[in-house]
Amino acid sequence: MNQKKKIVLLTSGQPSLNPRLVKEADSLSANGYEVKVLYAYWNQWGTVHDEQLLKQKTWKAIRVAGDPDKQWLRFGISRLLFKLNRLFFKIFGGSASASRSTFWLTLEAKKHPADLYIAHNLGALPAAVKAAKKYGKPCGFDAEDFHRNEITNDPQHPDVQLKSKIEEKYIPQLDYITASSPQITEAYQKLFPEKTPITILNVFPKEPEIRAHTLKSDGPIRLFWFSQTIGPKRGLQDVTGAFKILDSSKYELHLLGNCTEEVKAEISAQAKSKIEFYGPIAAGELASFASQFDIGLALEPGFSINNNLALSNKIFTYLQAGLCVIASDTIAQKSLIDSYPAIGKVYPRGDLKVLSDILNHYDQDRNQLLKAQQAALFVAHEALNWETEQGKFLGVIENILQK
Repeated sequence: MNQKKKIVLLTSGQPSLNPRLVKEADSLSANGYEVKVLYAYWNQWGTVHDEQLLKQKTWKAIRVAGDPDKQWLRFGISRLLFKLNRLFFKIFGGSASASRSTFWLTLEAKKHPADLYIAHNLGALPAAVKAAKKYGKPCGFDAEDFHRNEITNDPQHPDVQLKSKIEEKYIPQLDYITASSPQITEAYQKLFPEKTPITILNVFPKEPEIRAHTLKSDGPIRLFWFSQTIGPKRGLQDVTGAFKILDSSKYELHLLGNCTEEVKAEISAQAKSKIEFYGPIAAGELASFASQFDIGLALEPGFSINNNLALSNKIFTYLQAGLCVIASDTIAQKSLIDSYPAIGKVYPRGDLKVLSDILNHYDQDRNQLLKAQQAALFVAHEALNWETEQGKFLGVIENILQK
């Protein structure tokens, strides 16, 4: 039925750094659509993972705007133009790009006639809208974040002003919007009441090979946290601070992500506990890797509106891995844990005493830890998984293409 339908997905990042885009591309391809992904260089480790990832895919991927190694001239020109664009915006106002690749994504997208164009971040949004307009076709936008307030809540900040202008110019031209949490959906609905954003949670496919934990009657509790980068504004000071209250020998902290030696030394000095650092791994391997630990930490500090409203892929990875979840009380995370209270506990951000009490509780009552782990895996298999959300996503696409 869908064999001849062509869909182009666009991102100013890389596929291996955007598992949400990859899930959509996989689902569309598996359901008979002809899929192309247009993307841009972001970093070197993402490039290494892209090489392995893209070999396994049935959809086609095209990289634009150069890279520091093989297309260094185009990469350098794109960076220069982007800086000049930002400078002109700061001085004179007007229009500006959210990423260095926006111009190049637009050029490339216009070369590919399609039935639908889907942008996956603000850097790709203008390109998707302009390509769709050229061919008289629909376009959509997946808001993984509340973009205008990703960095700060200050309405006078240049980043807020830039992203607000991009959203206000292009979102009204969209045929649909999806968002990654109910709270982000609500925020965009208030900004654009003529639109009806649909929530597609940032969940992952079921991992049937991951088995439920068994009772761990002794030994240290192994805590796990991951992100693309280990650094400030990540909430890690909460857990390292809690260790100073607890008997830190009863816990291990395992951190995965890009990390400088300076940051490693700083965290290690703060924690006074056993810490292991791991480099980035492919998104598809995260749940399996995480399953060796006991508790997954979602320590978002809520430093911006977006950070307060977003549901990162951390919690959903922990669930697929069968980990008990300890989450800070951002609006989105508290709402999720309140809906599924058996999977773990929430603590007030920055409250080291409550966090240490929770950690001590799970150390002293290993049966409760096991029950939370089992509940997490059950919820992941029964409700919070891509198999469930995929149906909602495909329904959106089918509805748009039938109009």
